[in-house]
Amino acid sequence: MPAAGSGASAGGKGKGGTSAPKCTYTKLVPQPPANNLAVRDGKRQGGKGAVYQVMCPETGRIGVVWIPDGEQAPEQPAIDPEVLARRAVDSMRLDGPDIASPRPGGKYTVGVPMWLWVNQGENTYGPATATASAGDVTVTATAKVTSIRWTMGDGTTVTCAGPGTPYRGSRGMADSPDCGHRYTRTSSGQPGERFPLTATSTWTIAWEVSAGEPAGDAGEWTETRDSTVGVRVGEVQVLN
Repeated sequence: MPAAGSGASAGGKGKGGTSAPKCTYTKLVPQPPANNLAVRDGKRQGGKGAVYQVMCPETGRIGVVWIPDGEQAPEQPAIDPEVLARRAVDSMRLDGPDIASPRPGGKYTVGVPMWLWVNQGENTYGPATATASAGDVTVTATAKVTSIRWTMGDGTTVTCAGPGTPYRGSRGMADSPDCGHRYTRTSSGQPGERFPLTATSTWTIAWEVSAGEPAGDAGEWTETRDSTVGVRVGEVQVLN
């Protein structure tokens, strides 16, 4: 990408003075080549102007846009791509984790390794992809779970970077290699005699303008979803 040159910012006024700019526009030096979408857009407007890099700190957006000579940089592009990105994500209907283990009807034992894992569905783990359009602008958004925080109900939490590993009987009493827990006390005295276990997934959503202007505009944000199950934990039963 060409180096950045002179800059300008755009933003609104808040109570007691000006607020931090929503977006900062920096003229690119040198200008992009003639086949750049923003340059081509400028030619359609008469070719009197320049391509600027636009950065929006509040949303992480970065891209390029054509601004005609003599015009002030807008607070936001005419069609806000992030609005389209959020519309695309809404259509995905992202859900909380589909907990495979522990099972709500299962019975677990103090001190015995509990393997934690989830089923990986498009709407419960991703990746999920959707597009949204307005005018000649199309935004493509992709969402995927990047971590799951397990709140075990006994005062502890476990954070796992992936979906967890399904347990197999051949593993015996081994701990999960990537996502597990051992309860140190029973669930006796808890509501329903079960620990309330909540799995909270962090969805990372990345989006980009896939058609229209500002070409190359992109950004990222995170959202969370959760699911809760009850876990019954008892003592080891010893037979005489």
